[in-house]
Amino acid sequence: MIGLQILRRQRAVSLDLARQFLDVPVANVSDCMSRMTAGGARLRPMHGGGRMAGPALTVKTRPGDNLMVHKALQLAVPGDVIVVDAGGDLTNAIIGEIMVGDAVLRRLGGIVINGAIRDAGALRAGDFPVFAAGVTHRGPYKDGPGEINVPIAIDGMVIEPGDLVIGDEDGLLCVPCAQAANLLAAAQAKQEVEARMVAGIADGSYDRSWVDATLKRLNCQMPE
Repeated sequence: MIGLQILRRQRAVSLDLARQFLDVPVANVSDCMSRMTAGGARLRPMHGGGRMAGPALTVKTRPGDNLMVHKALQLAVPGDVIVVDAGGDLTNAIIGEIMVGDAVLRRLGGIVINGAIRDAGALRAGDFPVFAAGVTHRGPYKDGPGEINVPIAIDGMVIEPGDLVIGDEDGLLCVPCAQAANLLAAAQAKQEVEARMVAGIADGSYDRSWVDATLKRLNCQMPE
C-alpha cells in the first residue's frame, strides 16, 4: 500500500567501499559529480564533528511523525545511514538523544533527517553523525503513515535505498551505488591536485595564469 509499506533493500554499496570515502572531503566528491547534486544547505551536522559515509536505509514519513524511523532502527545493520525525508518540516522533532543512543549501540553509520531534531546539546557533545534541517523541543508523533526502503528526494537530490550517503561540515551528498567506486577514484585524484595547489600557495609557486587566459577568452575589457 503506497504510504504505508516496508520494502526490502535490493542492493547496497559495500561497507568497505563506503568507509574509504571517510578520507575524502564531500566537496571533492561533489566536484567530480559536476556540482549538480546536493542535499540542500539546510541539512547541517548536529554532532560534535567527523565525517559520515554509509549505505542508505531510506524512510519517507509524514512530517512530525517517527513511527517508521523506529522501525528503521530495528531493520538497520551496522554501518547503515538512516535517511529520513520528513518533508523538511521543523514543527516537531523526528529524533533525539534516546534514538541516537540506540543507533550508536547498533553501530550505525549515521542519521539524516530532512526535518528537525531535539536534545541538540547531547547530540553536539557526541561524535555520532547526525544531519538535520533544524532543532525544536517539540517531540514527534508515532502514528504513521510512512515507508521504508523507497526512493526519496531531499531538495532535488534523489536517494535510492542502498546508495552511498556521505557528509561532513560542508553538507550532505548522495552517490549512486553503481558509480561509487569510480567516483572514489576521481575524488581521490581531485584531492591530490588540491593538496598540490595548497602547497603551491604556501611556497609561492601557485600558477594563476589561467585567470587572465579565461578573461581573454571571454573578451573581458582590461586595462593596458
